[in-house]
Amino acid sequence: MRTGFVRLVLAALLAFTPVADTFAQQRSGPAKSAPPKPPEKDKEPPPPAEPPPAPYDRDLMRLSEIVGALAFLRSLCSEPDAAEWPARMKAILDSEGVTPSRRDRLAGAYNRGFRGYSLTYRVCTPAAGEAARRYIAEGERLSHAIAGRFGG
Repeated sequence: MRTGFVRLVLAALLAFTPVADTFAQQRSGPAKSAPPKPPEKDKEPPPPAEPPPAPYDRDLMRLSEIVGALAFLRSLCSEPDAAEWPARMKAILDSEGVTPSRRDRLAGAYNRGFRGYSLTYRVCTPAAGEAARRYIAEGERLSHAIAGRFGG
């Protein structure tokens, strides 16, 4: 009786083998493809490739951060040149922010400098005035070094 059952199971398996092969062929066969989509007319062109960083990028980022700190500190201390610092950053962005990514990095450096002092100082103190003087000196050195080495 046991051999009869085994033969019956083998016969059933062999009977379904061609069907299994058919299913396998159907699954692995070429898939039905959807009709191609018409090209989008309003599609934006890909953004231009990011150019390699300028050799003075590190110095320029530091200068942007300094300008941000000075924008806050000079305004906090009600200095007459307080309005010039955001305008100077705008000039840097206009001349050096050639790609959206570069513009974002420059603006981010400015914002870091601004926020760093806005979290610390609420009123003008002698330390805030000293920090501003040091930043003016460092910014002057950086801007002269950039202009001297790379033109401008």
